[in-house]
Amino acid sequence: MKRLLLMLLLAWLSISFYSGIWLFMSGFLLMRIELGNQSQCSSPPSAAPHLQDARCWFPQRFDKAVIVIIDALKYDFAKYNPENDNPKPYENKLGEIHRLCSAQPRHARLYPFRADPPTTTMQRIKGFTTGSLPTFVDLGSNFASYAIQEDNLIHQMVSNGKRVVFMGDDTWDGLFPKKFYKSYFFPSFNVKDLHTVDDGILQHLYPTVDGGDWDVIIAHFLGVDHCGHKHGPDHPETAKKLMQMNQVIASLIEHLDDKTLLVVAGDHGMTDTGDHGGDSEKEVTAALFLYSKAPLFAEQLKTEAPAVPQVNLVPSLSLLLGLPIPYSNLGGVIDDLFGWPEDKVSALLSKTTAYQINVQQVARYLDSYSRAAGDLPAEKLRALADLFTSLTSEYEQLMSQRDQLSEEELEVHLQKILQRQQSYLDQARHVCMESWARFHPMHMIMGCIILLTSCFFCYIIAEAGSVLSLPYKNLLGYPLLFTISVTSALGLAVWTSGLALDLVTVCAAATLIFQISFYFNFQAKKSSPSRRQTHPVYLLLSGPCVVLLFRCCSLFSDSYVVAEGSVAPFLLTSLLTVTVVKLHWDGKLLLPTFTPLGTESLKPSLTPAYRRDGSRLMWLLAALGICVRLSGFFHNCREETPDCQPSSFLSPLSSVRDPDIKNVSYVFCVVFLGFMVFLVRKWLQHYGNLNIASPLVLYVRWGFPLIVLGIACYWAVSSGTEDSLAKLKELTHLALVACPRAIYAMAGLGLLLILWNPITVFMKSRVSDPDNTVTTYRGAPSSEAELQHVIPQIYRKMQRTLKSRLQHGGEGEDGKKGVSVEAYGLGSVYSAAMVITLSILTLVLILLHSERMTPAFLLLLLEAVIILHIHGHVTNLYSEGVELFSVPWYSVLAWSLAATQNFYSTGHQPVFPAIHWNSAFVGFQDGHTNNIVPALLVAANTFSANILFSGSRILSVAALAFPV
Repeated sequence: MKRLLLMLLLAWLSISFYSGIWLFMSGFLLMRIELGNQSQCSSPPSAAPHLQDARCWFPQRFDKAVIVIIDALKYDFAKYNPENDNPKPYENKLGEIHRLCSAQPRHARLYPFRADPPTTTMQRIKGFTTGSLPTFVDLGSNFASYAIQEDNLIHQMVSNGKRVVFMGDDTWDGLFPKKFYKSYFFPSFNVKDLHTVDDGILQHLYPTVDGGDWDVIIAHFLGVDHCGHKHGPDHPETAKKLMQMNQVIASLIEHLDDKTLLVVAGDHGMTDTGDHGGDSEKEVTAALFLYSKAPLFAEQLKTEAPAVPQVNLVPSLSLLLGLPIPYSNLGGVIDDLFGWPEDKVSALLSKTTAYQINVQQVARYLDSYSRAAGDLPAEKLRALADLFTSLTSEYEQLMSQRDQLSEEELEVHLQKILQRQQSYLDQARHVCMESWARFHPMHMIMGCIILLTSCFFCYIIAEAGSVLSLPYKNLLGYPLLFTISVTSALGLAVWTSGLALDLVTVCAAATLIFQISFYFNFQAKKSSPSRRQTHPVYLLLSGPCVVLLFRCCSLFSDSYVVAEGSVAPFLLTSLLTVTVVKLHWDGKLLLPTFTPLGTESLKPSLTPAYRRDGSRLMWLLAALGICVRLSGFFHNCREETPDCQPSSFLSPLSSVRDPDIKNVSYVFCVVFLGFMVFLVRKWLQHYGNLNIASPLVLYVRWGFPLIVLGIACYWAVSSGTEDSLAKLKELTHLALVACPRAIYAMAGLGLLLILWNPITVFMKSRVSDPDNTVTTYRGAPSSEAELQHVIPQIYRKMQRTLKSRLQHGGEGEDGKKGVSVEAYGLGSVYSAAMVITLSILTLVLILLHSERMTPAFLLLLLEAVIILHIHGHVTNLYSEGVELFSVPWYSVLAWSLAATQNFYSTGHQPVFPAIHWNSAFVGFQDGHTNNIVPALLVAANTFSANILFSGSRILSVAALAFPV
């Protein structure tokens, strides 16, 4: 019965936390509805009939188009500054664009191309093919692309007889399955591969252009983006890739005719570290280059090109190619492209008509969307509808009276209508952007309240439940029954009334009912002398919960969230300092102080052990502060902190240009790695865990050095530049695959050995024993009772051995009768297996990071050891009040803060651009056939500190349960 109640408790805790998370996510991760409507040439907007020569909605200007997408081509890569005498590697490399814009200003122009966040590739492809805006939750689909159901540019091309040929990023295959006339897809996820996709495109691009069996060619190059991820923008490899793209543009122009439009675009930009996904200025500012051998613009444009939203490319290409604008488009046509007649009034008339078609298409979409969903504000929709009605009426009236007006009057009226059309499109896009980025604050607040009360509930159960000695039946049974009854009645009432109530709301209501009923039941049951000590408010404001409260409150502040990398180490050092000060305040510890002569009698009468512990704890706190301070050098930056400079240690050795610095850095990294293994082996040897000749001990002695050697070899090969080992390309590729996989296999072998026989205690007597290894069970302990009785069983076996030797008249070393028995590794019987496990995980996680992050992991391990020693000393001083395997809350909180602090100290940030995608291809240079393996590798890299400190908490339990 007790186990059943405990299982019900755990199940209910899971429901409580998940319902809080679900409720929060329902208000945070909002999605818009995707309409399945399609635009057709047979149903044009009312403005189209005014155009007599339009086969579809608007007169077709180009028969063909070549669309070149250079992934991560930010505007700084494309612009050219001839006065820059000392350009960076990514500057002034696309000289062909500058030459064309200067020599043929009516044929070519470069625009800043503004992307809507999130700036991930799949969302950007959806943006400039559908013309719609993404929502934040849509970001998760970047790694599992689903076919686009909305009307889009590719669908319109295919439906209207265009032969579309695609080559490049295979993400398009998932978004537009079976849509292309011809396709050449190449794997795109391997960000370490700079050339496979680009070289594959170049094999087919020019033969396809010359063949003529096409109407639209789309080529999506990935080399620049992958080079940014691997090396960063400020690297010679980036310069090589940009020069290659410059040659591609120059060669393409030679193969084009007057009826073909060339579009060169970047889907997003990149940060200074080569990442993207966020909304910083460098990530959202890409480049757009338009060129045609026929005049593209009506006159030479002297002003600097304005920024063009990416969604504006959709209606512009649609009308230029004689296609309907996709139904869900929210972009506006690019102004410069629709004033090509030489006559100024005719140019204005053509531009105004294009805008009116665009306006009517957007108005139709807003009307359909507002009928299908209610997430757009009604007041703003009415204002837009009134503006559209007025604008349409004015346009229709002008078209009917244009023959009666002079050119000057017609021009004035057209300019006025044009400004109002542009205003309508801007307002419509802004309304949708605000609505689809709007959160549901009440759902988010209720979710946070449920999570907070659930945490408080766990704390009361852990602390007050043990103090009051109340069984789970009294504490939980009645609230559970009450909750089930009330929730069932509530659900029945809702069902009979016909109201729609989703599962999230039901779980949230049940959780709140349980929390309230439990609190009242707890208040009624806690009749004990220690009433004040068990009061929830007292429990909340006592001890480490004050630090925990500050920690929780800091998460509700934007500035503290951004500065969490500094807040976490401050709270960690503060918590441990307060813990030591509390020992001194309780009279358990004498802190080292300066004592003038003649005042010795004023000292408290504490034993030398307390004095020694006081000095040792102060030294440990000082060492912890040094480790935390040094860890700050291995930091990354968020886009919200533009003045922040990311640590140079984040970039791999392959990005270091100076060979001397690279060699010295490599040696230091290998030395740090070897020093970690040396410390682990010395620790195990010191406590006697390496005296036995078991497979696990042999693995520690020889397997650890082999893993270090494999990592060193992998670093040596991967740190070379792209061309330095070109002659040994096959051998290099084999090493890049074989070394990491061998390390994975060695690590797996070590974990299996630990599961098979984790005990490394060795008993030695004067007379040889056929089985000196003391193993009370085979495999990992199956229960807490079995785990607690490891040491007693070892002692009983030693006792039996002693009695056996005495019965046979054994002699001691001095020749007299006696017996001598020694046990090695008994004091670390619990912790040795965990130390070995954590060491194996640390080596694997180091492999998944940049080589120069090795010192950060050394500091992480030192910090864990220091915290462990502090806990051990504190437990010694409070040993009379500590139960077996009873871990105080300050210990749990300290490990949690240390994990958070080292999350930042290993070069991570809780933002998408800071994810280390390179880790997905350590040992998998050729890519993956599934998403599970890369997801595991990226997750292990991202949460490495949390993984290690979660395992270290078990060591904390052992140290607190068996203080040495």
